[in-house]
Amino acid sequence: MILLNPGPVNVSRRVTDAMARGDLCHREPEFSDLLESVRQKLLRAFAPAGDWVAVPITGSGTLALEAAVSSAVSAGRKMLVVQNGVYGARIREMAETHDIDTVVLEWPWTERAEPVRVSEALAADPEIEVVAAVHHETTTGLRNPIEAIGRVVRDAGRVLLVDSISGLAGDPIELDAWGVGICVGVANKCIQGIPGVGFVLARRTEMERMAGLAPRTVYLHLPRHHAAHEKHTVPFTAAVQVFYALDEALDELLEETVAGRVERYARAARQLRTGFERLGLEILLPEERRSNSITTLRLPAGTTYSSLHDALKRDGFVIYEGQGQLGSTAFRVANMGALGSADFDRFLECLERALP
Repeated sequence: MILLNPGPVNVSRRVTDAMARGDLCHREPEFSDLLESVRQKLLRAFAPAGDWVAVPITGSGTLALEAAVSSAVSAGRKMLVVQNGVYGARIREMAETHDIDTVVLEWPWTERAEPVRVSEALAADPEIEVVAAVHHETTTGLRNPIEAIGRVVRDAGRVLLVDSISGLAGDPIELDAWGVGICVGVANKCIQGIPGVGFVLARRTEMERMAGLAPRTVYLHLPRHHAAHEKHTVPFTAAVQVFYALDEALDELLEETVAGRVERYARAARQLRTGFERLGLEILLPEERRSNSITTLRLPAGTTYSSLHDALKRDGFVIYEGQGQLGSTAFRVANMGALGSADFDRFLECLERALP
């Protein structure tokens, strides 16, 4: 089955085989070595410059994001949330659930966030401590201008927290140069690992700042995980086999290079989008706003998502429905994972047969 949904993704045989390395207690020194290997490879891939720490946590990307959100803001301070899709709204929900005061800037789902509005909001409210934004808004496949947002956040002396769960290794992001303070990712999207491990990358100074704040949770307290990792252990039971797979997936990524992975996804997206246009399908976003890994398309007249999904699944392909207000009018096709040009050619042939 070829997965064209935005995670989990098809993985290589190397990654699948890694999970069979054997059973291992997470309190043994062999797991300490595995944990340190994953941490160092995450830094080599995504934060090779500067003084950063990597904190992998057993759970989904959403869990890692909530750990970052709930750990990042001081009592009595605020979080500014950039919201132009479902995942920006999810950050807002997380912050409010943990009794963090929020300032929300909203844009239509097909529009990029405007850094000037972020700058104005920061100037108007000195209580804002952290700005949270989504790098790649999976709702539509839209890329937000994180570099420009990072510039205004840095100039204002605040902290930028980026949800790059579906962005890391799929679209360019330079954590140090762009002024990012905290970044969240996951194993099972563009890194091409197995579901079950999310992670947070943070500047060491930011981790030290967060360690001085009162915890809002037990499991999700990010400095608790980092402090344990620094002692070569974990605070709670880890998904050992998934860590094996992530370690192997990171080896694959470093061999391909992050830039090479980004370019491979960009080529796949161009191949698919050329095919979509040939088939007369309408792409929701203009070219300059699109990510490298997801394309959102309007459902043609007379076609339902369920009928299109089922027809393609019979041919061995899984697509993804639209979210929220796009649920009945759009569908999504991702090109993440260990897939090649022949897979996308075959998908386009099957899609053509499935359309009215």
